[in-house]
Amino acid sequence: MPASRRNLRGRPALLALALAVLASSLALPPAAAEQRIDLLGDRVAAPVGRPVRIGAATRYVNVEGGEIVRFDVNGKSFSWSFSGPPTVTSFDLMRIAPAGMLDHAVIVYIAPNPNYSGMT
Repeated sequence: MPASRRNLRGRPALLALALAVLASSLALPPAAAEQRIDLLGDRVAAPVGRPVRIGAATRYVNVEGGEIVRFDVNGKSFSWSFSGPPTVTSFDLMRIAPAGMLDHAVIVYIAPNPNYSGMT
């Protein structure tokens, strides 16, 4: 068998595998690429900041970039500094809440930090 034909053997399978991997990666929803926790801001040790009560009916909260917020949930609280980059505009509060504190999804919407908006 000529060398050129031997080089082609097995390549269709390799091409099919590459196409299958590519197709499966394109099928992932955009939410599957979640931001890293360190890009969402920083935990604040003391319970300080603007208080925001989270109840059973709470589905979202609005905060500003650079703001420190104390989340009060069923008699417990935790504080978070929204010091992440301006490209992070929303995420599920369950990602940063202490384990077991929230029993439902609450989306945090982050408005741009007014100190860096360029408007005076």
